[in-house]
Amino acid sequence: MRELGISIYPEHSTIEKDMAYIKLAHQYGFTKIFTCLLSVNGDKEGILQEFKTIISYAKSLNFEVTLDVSPRVFDSLEISYHDLSFFNNMGADAIRLDQGFTGQEEALMTYNPFGLKIEINMSSATKYLDNLLSYQPDLSHLTGCHNFYPHRYAALSYPFFIECSKKFKAHGLRTAAFVNSQDATFGPWPIMEGLPTLEMHRKLPIQVQAQHLFMTQLIDVVIIGNAYASEKELSRLSQVNASMPTFEVELYDTISSIERKIVLEEPHFYRGDVSDYFIRSTQSRVKYKMEEFPPTNVSEIQRGDILIENERYGQYKGELQIALMDMENSGKTNVVGHVSEDMLFLIDYLKPWQNFQFKIKE
Repeated sequence: MRELGISIYPEHSTIEKDMAYIKLAHQYGFTKIFTCLLSVNGDKEGILQEFKTIISYAKSLNFEVTLDVSPRVFDSLEISYHDLSFFNNMGADAIRLDQGFTGQEEALMTYNPFGLKIEINMSSATKYLDNLLSYQPDLSHLTGCHNFYPHRYAALSYPFFIECSKKFKAHGLRTAAFVNSQDATFGPWPIMEGLPTLEMHRKLPIQVQAQHLFMTQLIDVVIIGNAYASEKELSRLSQVNASMPTFEVELYDTISSIERKIVLEEPHFYRGDVSDYFIRSTQSRVKYKMEEFPPTNVSEIQRGDILIENERYGQYKGELQIALMDMENSGKTNVVGHVSEDMLFLIDYLKPWQNFQFKIKE
């Protein structure tokens, strides 16, 4: 099951604002909350009470709450890895170790009597996970979560992200990563130029970031790293279909009613005999073989164009395609629309036989 989450930072806001944000996210189907103790200062009891109030409210709306901690937090609050009652008393469901111990401590923590999940940092290419697993942790209470990066250009490269993520998925561990709100204004630290996991996501619309993460098939939970995302962003993120890639498109005025129906209403899948030039969805030519498809917009084809073969292509008429590269148009192909430029790179992530769909770009 794939889930969506938000982040809150109580030390930088108010309980009232956090509660309003949590309530709004709940209305859009969000189920996870990430919050951070790394930047929190104060006495142990004061921190406990401050976070307990907001976590209690989140739990009343069935959110699962993860606290970001490190060995330094354990030391400063005089918490032993043998006794995680402090986090349980806060109401947390999981603690994320931004920095780890030796591996043995983490393994022991997975057997805590409170059922707290232990979440470890995924953004590392070291043997840390292998070392931890050698101490035989309870895998049902072990998960992974990537970092976020407030410094522009400092977030993960895509190849490195894939390398790190595959290590966790190879062991069947549940995984999470962060996306960046373009409307949010703060995070846990004074410097905040966005909070994505992947650098390539920093300026993209939030729904595109999430769709990309889900299309890698390596991430189970997508969390908005910064606060507060706008209601429009929460809404758009809630509409992302985690199991079926959805491409936002612009349709041209020349499109016919049948062509429009094919694009937006018919099911599509990537035909398995792969071409370098386009992604083929062929069932529409079967269903609509008796319909007319007169030539309309037969302009030169560009990468990302939505194509429907017209009647000049004989038995191929009605077939839908997504152009993978620029091509010459013989006059037999109607160019009916174009994949949104923000999402254009995602067509390369479709796999043969995979289902997909289109929606009008808002």
